[in-house]
Amino acid sequence: MTTNGLLDGPDGRPRCFWHGNLEDYTRYHDEEWGRPVGNDIRLFEKICLEGFQSGLSWLTILRKRENFRSAFAGFDFEKVARFGDDDVARCLADKGIVRHRGKIVSTINNAARALEMRDEFGSLAAYFWAYEPAAHTRPARMDHATLLANPTTEVSTRISKDLKKRGWSFVGPTTVYAFMQAMGLVNDHLDGCCIREAVEKDRAAFARPVRPEPSGGGSRADTRRI
Repeated sequence: MTTNGLLDGPDGRPRCFWHGNLEDYTRYHDEEWGRPVGNDIRLFEKICLEGFQSGLSWLTILRKRENFRSAFAGFDFEKVARFGDDDVARCLADKGIVRHRGKIVSTINNAARALEMRDEFGSLAAYFWAYEPAAHTRPARMDHATLLANPTTEVSTRISKDLKKRGWSFVGPTTVYAFMQAMGLVNDHLDGCCIREAVEKDRAAFARPVRPEPSGGGSRADTRRI
């Protein structure tokens, strides 16, 4: 790794340091991390897996992701919200996932909260994308020091507080910011990373989901920002 936080890959191109040139981790860095996500099931999966990651490495979670998907019905939150004690016991016995009772129960609870959020905002995507930070509030340069110095932000703290008020759990500000990075609410690929520009293009082309207009009238612009 160079002092600017970039690591040359086998293809000779510089990337963010954290994937360590591991094949699966590099693929995640190139193809997923920071790419904008508007699918509710994938958003629910991402925030749940970030919760499971707390205290562990993301690589551990990434390599268990297919097992998590199998254990939690593909993270279809309508199905997960119906999980009961037998499902908790099944997950606790599943060696392919992180067997943490609190995080398993939290995922089931958060599924029910996700249903409530969808009812209120039309989609999880509309809720989360309404928090997209304005461009002028983002760092002028995303370098190694800036990335490491900002594990939370004012926006991630606001989202965390609001989610907790809504009954979500395992959604602290650091977890929420990691979620924001993963689902493309921000682009934290380092300046000089060969993927940063591609992510910016994806974000520019992405149609931001919005909350449906209230039935009583009012403009969409009135309801987009939370």
